[in-house]
Amino acid sequence: MRSEYDFTQSRQNPYANQLKRQITIRLDTTSVTYFKDLAAELGMPYQNLINLFLRDCAIQKRRPVIQWPQEAPKRPVGI
Repeated sequence: MRSEYDFTQSRQNPYANQLKRQITIRLDTTSVTYFKDLAAELGMPYQNLINLFLRDCAIQKRRPVIQWPQEAPKRPVGI
């Protein structure tokens, strides 16, 4: 190992903006189990599979369809 290194001719990594970023995300156990089982079938890490799925959703600009349960109509007070 050298005692000193010369970085005067170095350049910025052109792929730096494509690197992955570590985050914390909370997923329910059903979702994790689903992706772990599917990843095992495909022979790949489940985190990579989740990343590929989310990337595909972003590229295709998919939006989730969420149907929240409707609230019961509120009765007027005193009736």
